[in-house]
Amino acid sequence: MHPEVTASEPSTCPICGMRLVAAAVTYVCPMHADVTAGEPSTCPQCGMKLVAAGGSAPAAASYVCPMHPEVIGTAPSTCPICGMKLVPTEGAPAAAHEAAEPHDHGGGDGLEWEDLMPDINRASDPGNMIWQLIDRETGAVNHAIDWAFTVGDRVKIRLVNEMDQDHPMHHPFHVHGAGRFLVLTRGGTPEPNLVWKDTVLLRAGETVDILLDISNPGLWMAHCHIAEHTESGMMFSFNVARRPEPVR
Repeated sequence: MHPEVTASEPSTCPICGMRLVAAAVTYVCPMHADVTAGEPSTCPQCGMKLVAAGGSAPAAASYVCPMHPEVIGTAPSTCPICGMKLVPTEGAPAAAHEAAEPHDHGGGDGLEWEDLMPDINRASDPGNMIWQLIDRETGAVNHAIDWAFTVGDRVKIRLVNEMDQDHPMHHPFHVHGAGRFLVLTRGGTPEPNLVWKDTVLLRAGETVDILLDISNPGLWMAHCHIAEHTESGMMFSFNVARRPEPVR
């Protein structure tokens, strides 16, 4: 997301929190520096083999995890940490760079709308890019979360968007027709605009407290409103029972 941020060892971006990935390699002719390519080839002028920029010869063929560049293999495989398919080093090679100087970006806002990760996007599918909603009290994840409410309940829910993950980013949390909610606090600061909502945007690293007003019976769903995240499992359903009729 921020290509100006580089490092000589696995780390995370100080701006957005994403784990750094290996940089793309460039091959150049030893005799004609203006001849470059994105993969091993030969120079059309002198016929010499192009070599990796910064080295005397291309690196041996290997495969690397787009999210964990320290994980490499000599054959197609998957990452034991995140499950992503390893990609050829020509697409995401291990490369050393000098550590970037601190950048003044006015502080990250926890939002990410850009899309500058074509290699990772091509290698991602619901089987290896997994997003999770976790109930910290029970440990239940996504569809295993088993909440139950009754019409008339008012439930305080704390939503925590943790930074300790491969790809910290924002998540719009949405609750279907069980009712409506108020955003009470953001990062411990009281929310001054108390309006009824059905969706709240959690920035990366942010904690938000909401008060859910349960008003409709049925089976309802809560999920991240980014379609790819819902598709990967970031959702669950919960039951709302009718309030018992008073005894007469």
